[in-house]
Amino acid sequence: VRDKLDYEKATAAEFFRNILRPQKDLALIIQFDSEVNLVQDFTQNHDDLLRGLESLKAANSTSLYDAIYLAADEKLKHETGRRVMVVITDGEDNSSKVSRAEAIEAAQRSDVLIYGIGVQTENSRFRDLKKFAQETGGAFFSPKAKAAEIRQAFRSIGEDIQGQYSLAYGLNTKKDGSFHAIEIRCKINDVRVRARKGYYAPKAPPAESG
Repeated sequence: VRDKLDYEKATAAEFFRNILRPQKDLALIIQFDSEVNLVQDFTQNHDDLLRGLESLKAANSTSLYDAIYLAADEKLKHETGRRVMVVITDGEDNSSKVSRAEAIEAAQRSDVLIYGIGVQTENSRFRDLKKFAQETGGAFFSPKAKAAEIRQAFRSIGEDIQGQYSLAYGLNTKKDGSFHAIEIRCKINDVRVRARKGYYAPKAPPAESG
């Protein structure tokens, strides 16, 4: 993403300014290339986030699965409230240690919505990014490498986050940690429902032997 990194930094900075609510929301920044690095840990401070954005540099590899897995399992899982991940890349994974299925499971177990921004280049492919968005109830955007289109993708994500509804239901299920598929339908015509594909049931601790 070397030739469009400045656009991405500027639009991400605008996104932080517009979406983070004072005293309510936290954000962090993770960079992924051949490795996954925490650039800025959770903070409400816009200046810290902007400095983190400015420090980002482009590289050749893409450890997309590792980045999603680590962000979900090591950082977002432990936070309360809504958990949202915005992933921006110009290609598919080519250097991760974990699989796509493992990364999706980590996001689903941590109840994370993933929004993907796949910036189009000559040979870009975004099957993975689309799959992450579909499986977690997020959305995928594919702007061209232009500042206005990347900015619009971030704005659409911001509007989507602010206009979400949460539905809950209860079932008498075993606490076995298994995956439960769900499907949500709307009786109103011309309404498109976007939701996660399922959830992992909590796993009860093993019984103590007496």
